[in-house]
Amino acid sequence: MSVCPSVRLSVCPSTCPSVRPAPGGSLPRGASGCWGVCLSVPQVSVRPSRTTRSQPAALPATMYTALPKSGSPFGPVPTRPGLHIWRVEKLRPVPVPEASWGTFFSGDAYLVLHLGPEEQAHLHLWIGREASQDEQGACALLCTQLNAALGERPVTHREVQGNESDEFMEYFPRGVTYQEGGVDSAFRSVRPSAGPGPVRRLYQVKGRKKIRATERDLSWASFNTGDCFVLDLGETIFTWCGARCNVLERSRAQELAAAIRDGERGGKARLEVVVDGEEPPEMLQVLGPKPSLQEGSPEEDAVADQSAGTAVLYKVSDATGRMDLTEVSRSSPFSQSLLCPDDCFVLDTGAGGKVYVWKGRKANEQERQAALSVAEQTIARMGYSPRTQVEILPQGRETPLFKQFFTNWK
Repeated sequence: MSVCPSVRLSVCPSTCPSVRPAPGGSLPRGASGCWGVCLSVPQVSVRPSRTTRSQPAALPATMYTALPKSGSPFGPVPTRPGLHIWRVEKLRPVPVPEASWGTFFSGDAYLVLHLGPEEQAHLHLWIGREASQDEQGACALLCTQLNAALGERPVTHREVQGNESDEFMEYFPRGVTYQEGGVDSAFRSVRPSAGPGPVRRLYQVKGRKKIRATERDLSWASFNTGDCFVLDLGETIFTWCGARCNVLERSRAQELAAAIRDGERGGKARLEVVVDGEEPPEMLQVLGPKPSLQEGSPEEDAVADQSAGTAVLYKVSDATGRMDLTEVSRSSPFSQSLLCPDDCFVLDTGAGGKVYVWKGRKANEQERQAALSVAEQTIARMGYSPRTQVEILPQGRETPLFKQFFTNWK
């Protein structure tokens, strides 16, 4: 299917009652009502085609919120090289202490800023799988505000729990840990002298190149023979190694157990490594008799091998007074000359790939601020997984992976 490129987005009054979250929750709505942009969809012409991907005829509303002219919820603009991490709490950014870096709660949203040498910067918006619509919307707006405060210098990435980019994972050499719950549960305090008490948690440690630890249900049903698991019982922390686990998983699991001991138990918990088939009575008392476990499946590659021939280039512009999303070309690799500095462009690399937004240096404020939302609209419109990665590139900050879709990049 191919679609006549006439879908338009228009700025609406702040009192407009018609803007609602897109199906699947891709666009949260603020508590004060409409985000400020409504969708106007004229009659869409749909014609069959054997050579193009199918496209739904309708495009959901996109988001545009004017930024405050003064003040910043982040305080002074960060300048120190390295990592800066904030968690969205009550729709405000709260700095995450360095001791907690690498731990993410599934019910929350985070901003991760990395400042490198020579004005290089990367800003990552991380969304937990259980984050509320309000938290997602607030995080998107805060991301736009922080990006503006930094002079729109950063390359911006949208990260979704379990499908983070390699670049994001490299910030955390020991991998990342997912914990259940959100802001409220995150404030629980574990005293070093508390003893075992009610502490009973299970973490799965899985991966080859980029190791992830994820909190699981406290049951043998969560186990498999291909991974490692950390069973935290308070005074004792077990590292259970499946018969088919790899050496990196084994090492990461032991590091996680030590980090829990040192960070939550004041160094006073006992660590014990358990081999598959040699479970001690203390484990069996908590988990019950051990059943036959399923085999672990090999982890899929983090980045799918995408063919450049599936890419589609769209232009985002409000030159007509309304926000337009227009298909430019399906003939990739594209000519670099198609990227006009006066506009923003969306590069859709197909299901399983990234969605890129390129921001021309002369594009106006509305186009630039709507970049993340437009990318999310593309994901929803094409029916892609909500875990699809997004990368927003200011002109002059293009990455090699983006450039590969263009001929003779200069």
